[in-house]
Amino acid sequence: MKGNQEYENGRQLRIEDYLQENRLETEGKVEVPSVLDVSELEEIDTKTVTNEILEEILSRDNMNLAYKRVKGNKGASGIDDMQVDELLQYLKENGEQIKEDIRKGEYNPKAVRRVEIPKADGNKRKLGIPTVVDRVIQQAIAQQLSKIYEPIFSGNSYGFRPNRSCHEAILKAKEIMNNGYKWVVDLDLEKFFDTVNQDLLISIIRRTVNEDKVVSLIRKYLQAGVLVNGVFEKTEKGTPQGGNISPILSNIMLNELDKELEKRGLQFVRYADDCIIFTKSRKAAERVMESITKFIEKKLRLRVNREKSKVDRPWRIKYLGFSFYQSKGEVEIRIHAKSIEKFKDKIREITSRSNAMSMETRFLKLRQVIRGRVNYFKIANMKKIVQKLDEWIRRRIRMCYWKQWKKIKTKYDNLIKMGINKDKAYRIANSRKSYWRISNTPEMHIALNNKTLERLGYLSLSSIHC
Repeated sequence: MKGNQEYENGRQLRIEDYLQENRLETEGKVEVPSVLDVSELEEIDTKTVTNEILEEILSRDNMNLAYKRVKGNKGASGIDDMQVDELLQYLKENGEQIKEDIRKGEYNPKAVRRVEIPKADGNKRKLGIPTVVDRVIQQAIAQQLSKIYEPIFSGNSYGFRPNRSCHEAILKAKEIMNNGYKWVVDLDLEKFFDTVNQDLLISIIRRTVNEDKVVSLIRKYLQAGVLVNGVFEKTEKGTPQGGNISPILSNIMLNELDKELEKRGLQFVRYADDCIIFTKSRKAAERVMESITKFIEKKLRLRVNREKSKVDRPWRIKYLGFSFYQSKGEVEIRIHAKSIEKFKDKIREITSRSNAMSMETRFLKLRQVIRGRVNYFKIANMKKIVQKLDEWIRRRIRMCYWKQWKKIKTKYDNLIKMGINKDKAYRIANSRKSYWRISNTPEMHIALNNKTLERLGYLSLSSIHC
């Protein structure tokens, strides 16, 4: 267990074994867990922000809540190798000294540990994993910033906010389109988290948080640096993904875009850095694309990816994994084709013939993936696709069983046990057809019928999506 002396020594970067691999605290898009109710937020007067924010951040209740959030999220260690399980004792021994250093402006966050996560397009998302101590402090700051900024944020912003979700963003988009706004400006901000101008972000924060020590601490976290292959690199721009404070800072920055869109009277939905704007005509959409791109690049000093940004109809865009279609004059929600293919790729990985896992393990992994995907896409009209996917997954499971049975005698005996007559069982068992073709034969459909597969452990999509 680390003690007081180790706290002092820990101010210097430790790089020994810094590449130890653990589960990341967050995956993909980073969410700051909400600890607030909307009713509580609405009572805050944003015009009377006092100089007591730092003490609110360092208060016993706020720090305890931050610790519980970090503890609950678990996650990987930072560059000092301290694990989440060591955190409580360490804070008991060093917490007061850490607070005092923060009050004096003498606390210096440690650099973050760089981790790269593969993306679907072949690129990699760069995450920065802070130490567990810095995660607690960041979370404590984020909780207080959330109280201050939630009443200021736009009602059309849904990402990283309490009591808001992707589903609400999609349903709001559907509502706007059904009010006649059926042209979309699909904005793609190029490497947003890596390119945020820190000076501009700090100046925006100062408008509301007029307390030097708090602003200084936030800047220190922005400029803490990153350790890459044992080499320290400065972070002079961006808000590194992976830290607990990054999501609220991104919303503070992009709230400037929200206010500009509202000032112009535009209809829009934003989830983190994914923003779509709606108009009633193509010409209007093209004008908005041009003018908003100028605003983003000149005023916010961010980059718009012109190759990925586009003006198009709703049914030709992909937003948060969803898309849209028209039915009887109304816009409805569907799953985007790329999302379906991504799901199928995951199923292929689990049910690969070359995968040596047991069938029990396969069923467990399938249940996890299926339950997660259905719960995420449940607001879409997906009855037909669910039926097709179930048929396809069952066929892959039958293929796995056929591969697992291996020997002709084992295949023959299992088919007989499952009700196939001897002649057909002998013919199928001796067949030289591919595993995939055999999986679609009437005999395999009878032997491993839907009820049998459910009894063995298969959780069908249709059983969840009723």
